[in-house]
Amino acid sequence: MIDLPLIAAGVIALGILFYVVLDGFDLGVGILFPFAPDDTARSTMMNSVAPVWDGNETWLVLGGGGLMVFFPTAYAIVLPAFYMPIMGLLFALIFRGVAFEFRHGAATSKYIWDRAFFGGSIFSAFMQGVLLGGLVQGVHVEKARFVGGLLDWLTPFSILTGIGVVFGYSLLGATWLVLKTEHRTQIWARRAAMVTGGGVIVAMGAVSIITPLMSPGIADRWFGGPQILFFAPVPLLTIATVAALYWALIAGRERLPFVFAILLFLLGYLGLGISLWPHIVPPSLTFREAAAPDATIGFALIGVAFTLPMILFYTWYAYTVFRGKATEHGGYSDE
Repeated sequence: MIDLPLIAAGVIALGILFYVVLDGFDLGVGILFPFAPDDTARSTMMNSVAPVWDGNETWLVLGGGGLMVFFPTAYAIVLPAFYMPIMGLLFALIFRGVAFEFRHGAATSKYIWDRAFFGGSIFSAFMQGVLLGGLVQGVHVEKARFVGGLLDWLTPFSILTGIGVVFGYSLLGATWLVLKTEHRTQIWARRAAMVTGGGVIVAMGAVSIITPLMSPGIADRWFGGPQILFFAPVPLLTIATVAALYWALIAGRERLPFVFAILLFLLGYLGLGISLWPHIVPPSLTFREAAAPDATIGFALIGVAFTLPMILFYTWYAYTVFRGKATEHGGYSDE
């Protein structure tokens, strides 16, 4: 028999992963925006993400909309539990999009939209990290209803994860710029990647230490019994990936730093999955308990089977067409 809730959980996990990686790097470009060496570099940075940033946010719709359709109980709990950071995230993304479009036509007000682009990018990244931290630390649920307070999500741990996501997206953005730019901008981006990579290392280390201490269930999953042998490769691969990332940056490689930055996010995502599985709303609600009826999931998955390949195709096509180096004036040079 087909396990429809498990397939639905996989679709949600895939949508979130694609969003974090793809929209993560263009948010990272926005976070790095005010630190660029000059206005020419800023124009090149913005042009490097101009053809793809709209499509990157498609995955957020798949993740959020899929949660409502496939796991309505989880959606009904998560929305009131994280209402403020979710609304902050959405308004920041809207503000960032407006700034992105207005900057291209601005003359005397360009500096305003530069700051708006930075503010929308860093705030949306921070709110995503706060959401992650609030979810990991747990949500107060009774009888499949949220019974906590309006500010339960705001804790030192969620602020730490928010800062960690800001550094993580900045690393993705910097390595993307290493790949997509040249000359002075690329040199600056390489240095930025080394700095933001250090922030990612500190944040990942702190979160990895605090999370098991905060939840005995997570600690037992990682360190209790024979599973420690199965999960030990995850932190070891993370350390190896960090070493490979810095090697690629120092060696002057262009493509590999971005590849290793993505791999670092994949390993962090895997670690998060290990920590929370099978809970969709920790610490009490599993994905099976929150799932919609099989008939609903099956009907929705038919739609996913048609739309997901199209999304994957146009994503691949956009990145293929605009695979060259970005320029200040909006064109793309051949690699």
